[in-house]
Amino acid sequence: MRKQLLVLLSTLLAFALIAAACGSDGGDDSATTDDGAASDGEATDDAMAEDDAMAEDDAMAEDDAMAEDGASHSDATVGLVYDIGGRGDQSFNDSAAAGIERAKSELGVDFTEASPNDDGSNRAELLQLQAGANPLVIAVGFLFADDAANVAAENPDINFAVIDDGMMNFDVDPPAPRADNAAGLTFAEEQGSYLVGAAAALKSETGKIGFIGGVCCFGLIEKFEAGYIAGAKSVNPDIEIVSEYITEFPDFDGFNAPDRAKEIAAAMYDGGADIIYHAAGGAGAGMFEAAKEYSEADGNSKVWGIGVDSDQYNTVDPGVQEYVLTSMLKRVDNAVFEIIKAQTDGTFSAGQVVYDLSVDGVGYSTSGGFVDDITDKLDELKAQIIAGDIVVPTDPAEA
Repeated sequence: MRKQLLVLLSTLLAFALIAAACGSDGGDDSATTDDGAASDGEATDDAMAEDDAMAEDDAMAEDDAMAEDGASHSDATVGLVYDIGGRGDQSFNDSAAAGIERAKSELGVDFTEASPNDDGSNRAELLQLQAGANPLVIAVGFLFADDAANVAAENPDINFAVIDDGMMNFDVDPPAPRADNAAGLTFAEEQGSYLVGAAAALKSETGKIGFIGGVCCFGLIEKFEAGYIAGAKSVNPDIEIVSEYITEFPDFDGFNAPDRAKEIAAAMYDGGADIIYHAAGGAGAGMFEAAKEYSEADGNSKVWGIGVDSDQYNTVDPGVQEYVLTSMLKRVDNAVFEIIKAQTDGTFSAGQVVYDLSVDGVGYSTSGGFVDDITDKLDELKAQIIAGDIVVPTDPAEA
């Protein structure tokens, strides 16, 4: 009996020692936790909390980035105000439209556009409306210059750009921008016109060519005429050149009078001219119609028209394409794109920017292949102009 009792006591003592050992292990873990080292369960909880915090930070950072992108995108907008006639003139306005469409495609900008009424009396109002919604406003045409300068002064945080006016104040010495937030985008139209004038003289079979200007005597279209005459005479000093304008300043309807341009062109073709260059905006469509009708009349030889501003081979009605010898390219599209890019890059600056042959601001087109046989000669003349060996006049009286 005593022996059995001793065995039982020994067994109970063993269990007690094992229990104590287990209890001691648990106590040590608790002590370690109290000293700052996490238990397995607590470590998991802390890791999950840390992950949640990191995820929250990432989400907040992503939200901030998205907000920043959204603000940047909303800032990347442009207001474009066309010259009278708006899109669809197959010339000046359409070239500006091509530039802003390129900016939308390549730079991701959004834009709004507007056109003035027929007499242009609401130009200032349209500029102000665009300034209220866009950080950059582009006005297509020198007639916007005064209104743009005034609206720019009223909106110092908005940038403005005007096509065909340098936006410079020449009443001060040295000349300064008319507004600190206004740029003027101008072109060496006489240089591009020199090249198409040379093309006309090289391709003419009658020795007589013509020029039709939209509006006379305000200093712009005369540059086209002067370059054209000088270029033609450089090739053939004896060539005969007839010039006529549709209207005179301040009547600007000549840029939107295709019927009148058609009449003038028909008379020139009847008079022996076989190539006519127009600088008449939307009115030029009438010249091409006259070339087609004259050429297709019984017994008449083929005559040509030369387009302006855009590559008009690609913009005219397909029925008259074969009568577009070439076009003087006035790269309004490039100027519009570049000023928008400067705005988005933060490099916009006030004052005049000149687009000439050296930067492909002007040039000539080869669509249709009708001048392929003379491009070498034209490119030689282009190189001489860029080098300064040929100085193209801007006044027809000096051509």
